[in-house]
Amino acid sequence: MSAAAQDIATRNAVIARAIIYAVLILFAVYYLLPLYVMLANSLKPLDEIRQGNMLALPQEWTIAPWLSAWSTAQIGVQPTGLKPYFLNSVLMVVPAVAISTILGALNGYVLTKWRFRGDNIVFGLMLLSCFIPFQIVLIPSARILGLLGLAGTVPGLVLIHAVYGLGFTTLFFRNYYEAFPNELVRAAQIDGATFFQIFRRILLPSSGPIIVVTVIWQFTNIWNDFLFGSSFSSVDSIPITVALNNLVNSSTGVKEYNVHFAGAILAALPTLIVYIVSGRYFVRGLMAGAVKG
Repeated sequence: MSAAAQDIATRNAVIARAIIYAVLILFAVYYLLPLYVMLANSLKPLDEIRQGNMLALPQEWTIAPWLSAWSTAQIGVQPTGLKPYFLNSVLMVVPAVAISTILGALNGYVLTKWRFRGDNIVFGLMLLSCFIPFQIVLIPSARILGLLGLAGTVPGLVLIHAVYGLGFTTLFFRNYYEAFPNELVRAAQIDGATFFQIFRRILLPSSGPIIVVTVIWQFTNIWNDFLFGSSFSSVDSIPITVALNNLVNSSTGVKEYNVHFAGAILAALPTLIVYIVSGRYFVRGLMAGAVKG
């Protein structure tokens, strides 16, 4: 290839890469623009928002809307902000994620390393649960929570989310453990290792990538859930997503958009932080085997 042809090929490659980057930047701006609008207007006084230019930076910076959304906003008949409901979501998400992850890991372990008659049927039924719409299970779940005495409580929400997420966590761990060498398990059995010893000392230490995938998946789904929270919670157990809806709809007369924007960012902040901190590990976990099978 002549020097001129090489120069043309290099120039074309540079142009193509520049076009790709320009398109990616355009999409990034498009998706980040709503977040910018929310953040900028959450730091403005309400009178400044009424001027109409929501894309402009604040002329007068203030954190009063954030303080109002967090601790002093009026939600329903309770003179309180999102703070107690944020705590409700934390108390709901942490145990629900832990329970569903541990049970999913055990299920994946059993379905791949301790095969039994009908194991594929069991896995198929659990996989079917991943495709059941939320609305179908509302009435049966409400009945069960009532019989257990957990209706309208945070533990009741933990139970609902742990059970509903079990199909997904089982799928993730089952596909991950399917590629794990069976020879190691057989060798441990020959050495006299028990069921839980094999799981704790052999499989679990190698499960870091899929645990990250499962935790991020479950955390995001449970934290952002609205339907279960609005259906199975009471005044004292409302999660933050339901409280945010109440905050927006409780305004009478003047709509405090700056407070609403601040509240929405507060509600979304935990999942945003999780993805910023652990997003790359999520992709690595998927590549390590979560989508194999």
